[in-house]
This record gives sequence, structure tokens and C-alpha cells, in this order.
Amino acid sequence: MSRTWYYRLLFSYFPIFFFTMTILIFIAFVFINDISREETKKADRISSNYLATTLDRTIRDIELSITEAVQSEQAYKLYFNNTHQISSDKVYTIAQSLRELSGSSSWIQSIYLYDKQNKHVLTVSGSREVESFSDQAWIDQIVNGAVTSGWQPVREIAVDVVQRTPVRVLTVNKDMPLPFGSEGTLVINVKMSSIEQSVDSMINGQLSFLTITDQKGKVVYNAHSDQEGTRDGQELNTIPLERLNWTLTSGIKAGNLFSWVSVVSYVWIIIAIVTVICAIVYIVYITRRNYKPIQIIMNRIESQQIRAFENSGTGMDEMKMIDGVLENLINHMMDYDKKSRENVLMQRSKLFKALLYGEHMDHVEEQLKELSPLGEVNDTSHFIVVVGEINRYEKGFQERFTRGEQNTLKFALMNVLQELSRNTEVQCWTEWISADRIAILFLSKEQAESSEQMSKQIRLVAEDCRSWVEQNLRISLSFGIGSAAEGITAIHHSYTAAEAVVQRKLLMNGDVGQADSGELQHPLLETYTYLQMIADFVKRFRMSSGQWREQLEEIFVAFEQNKLPDEEIRSLIQAMLQMLSREVSMMSEGLQEELSEKNISAWLIAVEEAEKLEDVKGLLLDGLTDLFRTYVAVTETKSYKAMVNEMKNYIEEQFANPDLSLKHLSDRFQISGKHASYLFKTEFNMKFVDFVTELRMKETEKLLLETDCSLQDIALKVGYANGITLGRVFKRITGITPGDYRRMKREQRESKE
Repeated sequence: MSRTWYYRLLFSYFPIFFFTMTILIFIAFVFINDISREETKKADRISSNYLATTLDRTIRDIELSITEAVQSEQAYKLYFNNTHQISSDKVYTIAQSLRELSGSSSWIQSIYLYDKQNKHVLTVSGSREVESFSDQAWIDQIVNGAVTSGWQPVREIAVDVVQRTPVRVLTVNKDMPLPFGSEGTLVINVKMSSIEQSVDSMINGQLSFLTITDQKGKVVYNAHSDQEGTRDGQELNTIPLERLNWTLTSGIKAGNLFSWVSVVSYVWIIIAIVTVICAIVYIVYITRRNYKPIQIIMNRIESQQIRAFENSGTGMDEMKMIDGVLENLINHMMDYDKKSRENVLMQRSKLFKALLYGEHMDHVEEQLKELSPLGEVNDTSHFIVVVGEINRYEKGFQERFTRGEQNTLKFALMNVLQELSRNTEVQCWTEWISADRIAILFLSKEQAESSEQMSKQIRLVAEDCRSWVEQNLRISLSFGIGSAAEGITAIHHSYTAAEAVVQRKLLMNGDVGQADSGELQHPLLETYTYLQMIADFVKRFRMSSGQWREQLEEIFVAFEQNKLPDEEIRSLIQAMLQMLSREVSMMSEGLQEELSEKNISAWLIAVEEAEKLEDVKGLLLDGLTDLFRTYVAVTETKSYKAMVNEMKNYIEEQFANPDLSLKHLSDRFQISGKHASYLFKTEFNMKFVDFVTELRMKETEKLLLETDCSLQDIALKVGYANGITLGRVFKRITGITPGDYRRMKREQRESKE
């Protein structure tokens, strides 16, 4: 398949992708650069703060250490408080102390004391006149008040009087004696060279610059003396040094990578914007160019389906419209193929059933050629129909397998039959005619083959299929082989015979049954005849006659001789058990339990699961034998007539007992209540309740005539709880109330007297 349009689209948009990704990368680089600048500024601020802190701490430590030493030494106080000239020992002591203080730090240039009263200067070398001191100019400024106490701006001093080599120092003045004296001054000079070396050691001269300015804005020092890099560099941080009134300004030198990237980053932002604009223009151009094939397709679709689009009344996306048209086309094709296959299968199934039932036989030969898998068929072709049935379909097959598995197994069964018949002299056509039955139409390949030989081959195929399916698929099958049929119109006769065989699986000798050749259907006995035989069996059973076994045998012989279908046999057995239950269960509670609906259902289930008629007969014979023993035991232990008379006498004696009932009799005579009611109805042709009511009404009439007892008292004497109940029953029986009856009878008696 050509993929020209695919590659065309791919290579059309690939440059946009390439340039866009490139710009995104450089934009990311710009953002990273901004982050780096912030981090560089932060790092520079930390470094500058550290430098400022270091300088401030060092200057402070020098000042504090010298001040503490001077304040703790008593000689310094005596030097300024003595009005006379101090001794040489004191001068030596102070000079020695100044030497030690000068040597305590490499940053200290010199330390000396100035005595305003005597106008002497005391240095590490001893005492001298001011006029001969190299730093006389600074002392003059102190005397004149031009400078105050504290740290002073950077200045230059001469190291000695002879050479007067200038040295830049940072000076701090302290009024003596400490802390606020006015007799003199302590002068401490710190080397600027030491400060400069410390600054240079902390600054990377290739990348960074640091400028120190005083409070007037004058440059005190440029790190590494790099004035050009400082002038052209980018300032990042400014930090004040309050002790010395200095300001530290730090940043990045001009000409390094950081500054270059900062400039380039903005160039790339401009390039990115231009590229995005170009990409948008390029996308519009390529899209318009690539849309032309789609536009052509859309024009053709709209020209063919313009009416459908007008009826929809809504706009639709082109690609969605194309997709919808293609999907509809595919669905129509799939539906057509599906309906075509279903139609063929439906026509084939319809033709198959028409052959089986002998209906709609017009033009059947042409339909067989078009739809059936059979070969040449004519009026002389020999056919045999076989009906297969899945044994125990509901409880065995449906419960074990899911719906999908059932369909798969049924399909496999059809293939097994076709494969087994392929190597024989017959062709087969299989169709499922119900959920549990399959019909197989066999056609002889050899026209001259006899019907007997064809039946033998088909029986072998059926037996092989049953055996293979039972071993491999764990499914039990039964096959009924119909009689041979010559010609298409006789197929339904073979099917009728095969179906009759399957319906008589209890009479089958094995799981494969075959209709006899030329067999005529025996006229079946009427259902009334079987019911009469069952009634005779129940009568003999109830009369405790041992001939019930012979009668049961005759019933099963009739089933077999008349080839009764399995369903009718089971229905008649159910009727027999129900009739037997009605006749004998009332004799005792034990018989009633054995012939309950639950036990009868269990018997019927066992009969349903039996595979042969002999099994059914054996099952019934064993169960009925046990039932007969129980029945005989009940009838032998109780005399029928004696029991009836005894019950009658007992009721006549106890009719006034309000607890007298069938339950009472059942407990008294050890028989069931139903049986007691049955005995009364049989012997006295009346119900137990009516018998008791008759006795009570006779006694009531007697008491009404012979006594003056109230109706309540009479009711208690005859077995009723109250007079209201007695009056209601009496009126129902006699037609008048008890009071009217008493009054009427007494009036009749008085009139006779």
C-alpha cells in the first residue's frame, strides 16, 4: 500500500518540529542562565559579606586587643598622670609593651603614645621629641583638633625620618588615659597592604572585581588593582562596612562568559519569537497544501450525500464526516455479510426441518443442491434419519457447562459425526432441532447399497460417536436410528421412527436404538386402561394381598409390549404413587410419612434418573415391598371392626368432654386423625364432628325437658364452653332456640295432661 500522503505529511511538519524543539532548548537555556545569574549574584553577595565580616572582625580584634592591653597596664596610667618627667624604667616598660603589641599582628604598622603636656612621643624605640618624629604632621592635626577619636580615613606615613618612604595605613586614635582622657593620644596604624592582600586572596581576579570606597566616594582599593575590569564590569552587590565608613562594591568583570551569555540569551529570545512566527506561517501554508486531497474527498462525499447532510441540519467536522461515511460503509458490508450468512443458515435449517416433517416439499431438489452439504440427490436415493439426545440435559449438561461451553461442545459434536461418517459409504447432514436433540440425515453414497448394510454402517457411526464423546467430552448421548427411506418424500417417515425410538429410551437395549425394518406401530392402549390396571394394583395392595406384585409386573409388561414413551411411563408411575398414598397413608402416621409428597418426589427423581425400564421396575418393587411390610404390620396390629366399635363407645361416653377431637382420638387409639375421620365416614356415613354434635343435641333436649337448669349449665354438661355456642348449634340443628324448644315441649305436655 502506498504511503505517499503519510510521508508527505511527515516531512512537511518535521522542520517545524525541529526548529520548535531547537528554540525550546535555547529558551530553556535562557531560563537556566537567569537562574545561574541569580545564583551567581547570591554567591557573590555571600563572598562579599564574608570578606566584609573578616575585615571588620580583624580590625575590631586589633583595636580591642591593644586597648585591653593598654588599659590593664598600670605604667600607661602613670605615664600620663605624672607631672614630672617619667623615669627611664617606666619608659622602657611601656616601649617593651608597645613592641609586644606591634608584634602580636602582622597587620599592625606601628603604635605610639603622644603626651600633650610634655609634648613627647613614646614609640617602640623609646621617648623622643615631636619635632624629630616622622609622623609629626598627624600629631599636629590631633593637637589642632582636625581629627577626632576613632578610625580615620586611609593616609600615607613615612616609615623613618631619613628616607620618609610613604606607607598607606589605616589609623585609629584613642584618647588617653582610657577611656576618655585628655592628656594624650594612643595612635594605632594598620597596614593597608595587609588589608589589600587579604582582599586579593578572597577575590578571583579573572572573574570578579571588588572596589572599596570611603564615605566620600573615593576609591580606597581595587582588588588586584584591576581598574579596567572594575570600570567595565557588571555590578552585583554593595555592602557597607560601618566601622571604617567603607563601601564594598562587587560584581563580574567585563568580557567573561557570564556577560556574554547574558547578551546572547536575549538574542535567542528574539530569534525564538521570529521562529515561532515563521513556523505559524509555514504551518498555515503546509496545512492548506495538504488539505487539498481531503477537500477533494469531501466534495465527492457531499455530492453523493448532500441530502443526508441537509436533513441533519448541523455542521460536522470533515474528518469526522469521512470517518462516519467509512464506518457506515463498513457496517453495511458487515451487516450484509452477517445477514447473508444467517440467511443461508436459516434457509438450510428451514429446509432440514421441512425434510424431517414432510412439509413444503416443492422444488426441494433444487434447494438441496444449493443449500445442503449432501451430494447428488434424486428420487431413488436412500436416506436414514438418526436422532441424538443429550442424556440428563438439565441436571448434567446445563449445570456443568456455561452457555459458551455448551455451544462449543454442540459444535464439536456436529464435527465428530461428520468426521466419523467421512470414511464410510454414507454422507451426513447434521442440525440441532432443539436444545438437547440433534438430527442427522444420512445419505448413501452407493445407490445400489442395501438398506440393511446402510443401517449397520450408521449404527457403527452412532456407537463410535457415543463412545468417543463420552470418553473425551464427558457427555452421555442416546441415538435413535430411524427406518430406511427411499426418496426425499419418505425422509419424514424415517424421522418419525427415529424420534419414537428416542422417546422410548427406557426400552432401549443400550444407548443406541434402532427402529425395526417395516415396523408397524402397535395400537396404544387407552390411558383409562392403564389407570384401571393401576387401580387394581392399589386395591390389592390395600387388601394386603400378595398379588399386587403380579399386577405390577403386568403393568410393566404392558409398558414394554405397547412401547410406551418414557414420559407416559413416568406420568403413570406418578399417578400410581399418588393413588396409593390416598388409599393407605391414612392408616398410620408412619405410612403417612412414607407416602408424603417429599418421599414421592424422591421416588420420582430416582425414576427420572433410571436408564432402563428394568431399573425403574426394580426401584419400585424394592420401595413398595418395604411399604407393604409397614402397611401389613399396621393392619395386623389393629382390628378394624373392634377399633370402630371401641371408638364409638368411647365417644358416646366422653361426648360431654370439651377436649374431645380427632387429635384426642388419634392419641387415644394410636391412629392418625385422617384415618379416624375416614373410619367414621366409612362405617357411619357421617363425619366425626356430626356424630359428636348429634349426641350432644340429644342430651341437650333431654336436659331441657327434664330439668330447670339454665342454658349455661346445660352447655357445660354437654361439652360446650358457654350457652351462646350451645344455642347457636342447637338452633342450626333443630331450627329453634333452646328456650323456645323447652317452652314448646312443656306446653305440649301440659295440654296432654
